[in-house]
Amino acid sequence: MKQMEVTIMGQSYLLGCPEGGEAALSSAVAQVDREMSAIRDAGKVKARERIAVLAALNLAYQLADTSRETPVSTPEIDTLVKRLDEALGHDGQLL
Repeated sequence: MKQMEVTIMGQSYLLGCPEGGEAALSSAVAQVDREMSAIRDAGKVKARERIAVLAALNLAYQLADTSRETPVSTPEIDTLVKRLDEALGHDGQLL
């Protein structure tokens, strides 16, 4: 496992990162930094710990909201739907 040094709200952290995961980790760090900085810049919350908790909750809510809106479509699911349609034959298609 590789280690990467990242900065969030001006503080450095050394994080473990699987090989090939550098871009995804950098993107996640940038998103957390933006969210935490926005909360800090709003001026209502000063404590780093509270900012981190609020940012985590905001990001988790956004992720949950996005997963409800985005239909799941993968090759495995598409293949399964096709097999079910073939099995149903003339009785009707699943989707």
